[in-house]
Amino acid sequence: MLSVRRAQSAANAVDDRPLRHHQGLPCLNAGRQHSSGSAAPPYSLFASRAKPQHRSNPWKSHLFRLLLSFLLGFLFGLYPFPELDDLSFFSPTISSISMINLPRQDFVALLPSSRREIEIQVSDVRTHATDELTDPSRSGKLLLVVTPTYNRASQGYYLNRLGQTLRLVPPPLLWIVVEMHVASAETSQILMDAGVMCRHLVCEKNTTNIKDRGVHQRNTALEHIQKHRLDGIVYFADDDNIYSLELFEQLRKIRRFGVWPVAMLSQSKNKAILEGPVCNGSQVIGWHTNEKSKRLRRFHVDMSGFAFNSTITWDPRKWHRPNSDAIRQLDSVKEGFQETTLIEQIVEDESQMEGLPKGCSTIMNWHLHLESRNLVYPKGWQVPKNLDAIVHSNVQPSQGKHLT
Repeated sequence: MLSVRRAQSAANAVDDRPLRHHQGLPCLNAGRQHSSGSAAPPYSLFASRAKPQHRSNPWKSHLFRLLLSFLLGFLFGLYPFPELDDLSFFSPTISSISMINLPRQDFVALLPSSRREIEIQVSDVRTHATDELTDPSRSGKLLLVVTPTYNRASQGYYLNRLGQTLRLVPPPLLWIVVEMHVASAETSQILMDAGVMCRHLVCEKNTTNIKDRGVHQRNTALEHIQKHRLDGIVYFADDDNIYSLELFEQLRKIRRFGVWPVAMLSQSKNKAILEGPVCNGSQVIGWHTNEKSKRLRRFHVDMSGFAFNSTITWDPRKWHRPNSDAIRQLDSVKEGFQETTLIEQIVEDESQMEGLPKGCSTIMNWHLHLESRNLVYPKGWQVPKNLDAIVHSNVQPSQGKHLT
């Protein structure tokens, strides 16, 4: 009997260690062995007395997975993924592939998800491609020419004239045309035929004041440049002005803010006046002005008489701006003070300006104000039928013949 007790105690001492780590396995084996009628091992008695392991509630694991999925989705939402209408997202290979299925081979129209922006990429060899926009070092700085436009009798003539001028400018150049409320089909057709890389934007600002229309259109373009971080020289070119090619050559020399004199007609249109900087070399030392009502302005510059680096709008640390507020035109100021209030957000004084060209002695663009108002023009600038005309004969001047 003594030897038997010693054998059992030895078995218990040996099998007690696996019991602590594998309590479920001895119980399962013990049940199967008893059901088959075989003798149970010595440690089966102790395994049957072990407390069963408590399993965790299943809802806790589901809640943990739900919280983990929510956290991952929140982090992915904060990541700045590229947008489809960003120029840097497209590559020349994608643009060339998209051109294959188009009926026309002189342009590629990219329509993003938003209806407010239409991008026209011209594939002609005389114009620039998308890779030149993303790599300005190949052909100089990118020129971002902003043109607000609206429906009027001479709109087609002005846009065609400006488009032909921009087509002669060496690339890279991006023409940003902004309309109010809706992108008209007539304007889109002109941009397609211009042979220039374009972006057709729509300003959805509701305004009843015609004078503020250009302000909101330019702000729409500035918002677009800031959103897509376009790196280049921003220039506001109204469609009714006249520009020389030398002007666009000088724009690429601007580092921060460039300014030059502009020739324009007075309000009475009986004399020409000059508005802009007085320069000593490239240093601005004074201003030309002939308008008594505008002498209170800080900077006497026409809207088409200055340009600036676009990185100022979206990289304030690079230029040591005192604040990071968005640079926008103000519609709350009087007419004639909108230019100076915008410039005051970009530079502090004349020391941060660059006079173009040296000495500011060359007129590179003209603001004429020759357009007559209240002119009726047909839809699409096309007449649906022939016009009626009365032609007088030389033999009988008193009688006329009605022709259709």
